Amino acid sequence: MSIETVMNRWKDAVDAHEPERVAANFTEDAIFQGLHPYGVGRKAVAEYYDSQPIGMKAEYEVLETRKLADDLTLGYLGVDFSFVDRPAINVKLSVLIKGDLIAHYQVSLLPN
Repeated sequence: MSIETVMNRWKDAVDAHEPERVAANFTEDAIFQGLHPYGVGRKAVAEYYDSQPIGMKAEYEVLETRKLADDLTLGYLGVDFSFVDRPAINVKLSVLIKGDLIAHYQVSLLPN
């Protein structure tokens, strides 16, 4: 499965503000690091996205990928999170895709 397929499912759920559907794109034991303290598992992912404002949207670009094994892909992405009431945030996102689910997700907010 391509990284774009997995990330498109993630994006669609983020854009729809459906935290449980976002979490369904992660493994049961996923390590998740958004812009808040990290969490482990789908419950942590759902809680994080439930706390995000309605109307938040994600646009991403895959910058680099590495196939680590038959069912493991490392991805490095640029993501713009836009909001209805404040300026967008540009982050870098590292993901480890296992099969067709995200096993590791780490956001970095880098200075311009």
